[in-house]
Amino acid sequence: MILPTINEYPTIGSQLLGYISVAQLGEKVPFEIKRVYWTYFTPNNVQRGGHAHKKLQQIIFAVSGTIEFNMKGPDHYKEKIILDKPNIGLYIPKLIWREIKFSHSAVLLCLASELYDESDYIRDYNTYLEYLK
Repeated sequence: MILPTINEYPTIGSQLLGYISVAQLGEKVPFEIKRVYWTYFTPNNVQRGGHAHKKLQQIIFAVSGTIEFNMKGPDHYKEKIILDKPNIGLYIPKLIWREIKFSHSAVLLCLASELYDESDYIRDYNTYLEYLK
C-alpha cells in the first residue's frame, strides 16, 4: 500500500524579492500532471472532501492559509496532516479517504494525475470500505 507523504519543494528567492516554489515531473511528482485546480473562499464551517479516488493521485498545496486533512486508508491507516506553508505538498495516492477543513483565507492548489471523471470518486464511506475488500 502506498501512503500519503509530505514533500518540501524548493524555495527560491528572498524576503526582499519574494519566493517561487516549483513542482515538476520526476522531482517529487510521481505522475504526469493532467489537471490543475484550486479552491478558495471556502467558509471555515464547511468540510470538503468526504471521498476517495479509485485511480486519481494528487499533490495538494496550501498556497495560502491552513488546510487540515483527516485521512483513512487500507490496513487501518489513519492520519491528520495540516498544510500551512506554500512550499509543502501533500501527495495523496489512490484509495485514500479524505475529509478537509479550511481556514477562511486558505487557497488549495491541486496537481492531479487524471482528468475529471465522476466515476473515479467513491463518495460514501461504507461503499469505500466495501471497495477496499
